[in-house]
Amino acid sequence: MNSNQDTIYAQACEHISDFQFDDRVAGVFSDMIRRSVPGYGQIINTLGDFADKCVTPNSKIYDLGCSLGAATLSVRRRIEGRGCEIIAVDNSESMVERCKQNLSAYVSETPVDLICADIRDIEIQDASMVILNFTMQFLAPEDRQTLIAKIYQGLKPGGILVLSEKLVFEDEPVQHLLDELHLDFKRANGYSELEISQKRSSLEHVMKPDTLPQHQQRLEAQGFSHFSVWFQCFNFASMVAIK
Repeated sequence: MNSNQDTIYAQACEHISDFQFDDRVAGVFSDMIRRSVPGYGQIINTLGDFADKCVTPNSKIYDLGCSLGAATLSVRRRIEGRGCEIIAVDNSESMVERCKQNLSAYVSETPVDLICADIRDIEIQDASMVILNFTMQFLAPEDRQTLIAKIYQGLKPGGILVLSEKLVFEDEPVQHLLDELHLDFKRANGYSELEISQKRSSLEHVMKPDTLPQHQQRLEAQGFSHFSVWFQCFNFASMVAIK
């Protein structure tokens, strides 16, 4: 068996602890997210396309909740020669250590300041692009508006926020249908019913998704006047907001 394959929930556990981005998860995260999040690869690739169009010379790009650095790498490949700096932040030491290895494997003239910290403590300034890629859903709901406010203030005019999140739906039949399609996606990627059930239990108290209207209202309340969903597959979506 591949040591990088996600088998964390393959054995029955008497007690399911809350999900955390520890060394065990960091070691299999690439496999886990590929098999759990439909369209993840497309989202990562398109972050580079957004950067190519929107990142301005001598500005900063923030990857908040960078995990293993996939988004940072996608962006960095597309902004060479612009005099920019990427600030990549994650609060998991295990993720940051592996991210450092991933970044060092690719030679680039664009520096990356990799920081192990809580994204709520990071100052945003001179930014032409901010990325929240499946990150905000793990923050306490009461902290989300404050984070969006900080991002808005730190963005340059015309700067963009790309926000990817799992969604919940107020329409129960729609919620049930898309949830079932997502479960089928995970089954098709080799997860057993036991793995699906145990992981869902571990995430129950940790990940609190919002509805799409909640996201839009939060962004508009802060001042973002241009907003759209640019990608959605089942109950996963990526949005772009322009200052």
